[in-house]
Amino acid sequence: MNINIRKCHGSGNDFLLIDEISMPYTFSEEDRQNLSITLCDRNTELGADGILFVMKSDKADAKMRVFNADGSEASMCGNGLRCVGRYVCELLQKDEIRVETMKAILKVNKSDSIFNELPTYCVEISPVLFSLDALPMNLNQEQLVNKKIHELSDQLLFSAVAVPNPHLITFVDKEMMRTNTQRMISEYVNGPNQLFPDGVNVSFVHSVEKGVIYVRTFERGVGFTNACGTAMSASSLISCILSLNNYEEEIDVYNNGGKVRCVVHKSDQTYWIELIGNATYLYDAEIILNNNQSSFEVSSKTHYKEQIQYEQLERHAKEYVEKILF
Repeated sequence: MNINIRKCHGSGNDFLLIDEISMPYTFSEEDRQNLSITLCDRNTELGADGILFVMKSDKADAKMRVFNADGSEASMCGNGLRCVGRYVCELLQKDEIRVETMKAILKVNKSDSIFNELPTYCVEISPVLFSLDALPMNLNQEQLVNKKIHELSDQLLFSAVAVPNPHLITFVDKEMMRTNTQRMISEYVNGPNQLFPDGVNVSFVHSVEKGVIYVRTFERGVGFTNACGTAMSASSLISCILSLNNYEEEIDVYNNGGKVRCVVHKSDQTYWIELIGNATYLYDAEIILNNNQSSFEVSSKTHYKEQIQYEQLERHAKEYVEKILF
């Protein structure tokens, strides 16, 4: 079987995009899982954090399904949605579209560049759910905002929110960011445990100054990733709830893959977040997949030149993060 893929990334969170709108592919659920495990393997010529399946929708301009490198499906992916948004905008020759995701139909629009001339897109991150049942998280309370979880740490204060991906967030100082604590907690809550039966994304966040935060995320199904769009959005949200930042104002969010910009909106007790960042194309490739989907060959590959622009942002972000943290 021959498949065309586009390698792309948002904030260094990289994906293989497969177009099911223009191409007559028919994948079963097992196919999608197997493709993710096979093609995303970092030991192969491709490798990625996950696969973005772009599909037809009878409710929106397109539908996005996201499968992680381990074959699990994510309910949402902010960085991936920017890439899908750009692809569909260009395909339909529109500057604004709506994309159906697992839990919601979300707006995507072309945006002013956040750095030099980077292709930049703004995506809606919603719904925002604080109920622990939405994550799910087994704790004898309805919500968790800036509270201790003694099973995880006697020091740290955690907040839990689903956007709709589940996130566990703690704001830490520079010294804590340099320890191995995040890895230990993340591996525990994403292994057999009583708190998070389905696992959870874990973010350690450092507040740099008003309007600037640094986020490092251990993503369930992936591990430490350069950036997680919903984690950066959720971290921005919690920073506003804790009065570290302001609603309706831009927040620069640095990460190991670069930076994005978030704006947290609040109306009564309803929240949603704008996630603004790059959607960068790396290359197009045609692959030949073997019959049992356990291996493949790359028959052709055509590179884009956009990564040169992104690497300038990456260098800027790396220098900034090393200066403030390390």
